[in-house]
Amino acid sequence: MPIRLVIAEDQRLFRQSLRLLLEQESDLVVVGEATDGREAFNIVAKEKPDMVLMDVSLPKLDGLTATRLIRGCHPDTKVLMLSVHDDDARIIAAVQAGACGYILKDADHQEFLRIIRGTYQGDMVDSPFMPDRLARVAFNALAQRQEQNVSGMATLSDREREILAWAASGSSNKEIADQLCVSLDTVKSHLHHIYHKLGVTGRVEAILVYLSSQ
Repeated sequence: MPIRLVIAEDQRLFRQSLRLLLEQESDLVVVGEATDGREAFNIVAKEKPDMVLMDVSLPKLDGLTATRLIRGCHPDTKVLMLSVHDDDARIIAAVQAGACGYILKDADHQEFLRIIRGTYQGDMVDSPFMPDRLARVAFNALAQRQEQNVSGMATLSDREREILAWAASGSSNKEIADQLCVSLDTVKSHLHHIYHKLGVTGRVEAILVYLSSQ
């Protein structure tokens, strides 16, 4: 079976060129293209690809947030980040978001193919343009973040866990308030405390922490 891919890239020329490159290979097939992170998430939900080639910088929903959503809701789909940058912070952020690898856009086509195939097989394959130390820092940061998620969940009260579970099920704040027979302001207050305890910036990240702990 060929590796089923989705390309999430807002630059049309690069996206189309990459598709042409990939479709020359008998073991690769592109099942969708996205121009923003929101569209990428929707295509993944529909097509269930093996892998997404995700640009870090996307409109509407950036590549890192889209990766968190995809990995949280569709853990069998791997994500390879694409970027012109090779700085530590972006690589670490990509791995923390759930990316399985990181390809710099100045890699040649053989490196693209090697990294895609290696990542699909479960190998840790990095671009030769990215220093090994960055990969080590990134994966160490990921391990640290996972430990923080576990410890953060342990600090939640039973009520906070309940509210977070309702949020993860897709319920709105009003629906949660109705289910628990509390005010809307009470739900919002609990969510604010949950974000603080988990060290996240909002609802999506909190839900992903919850899902990863189950």
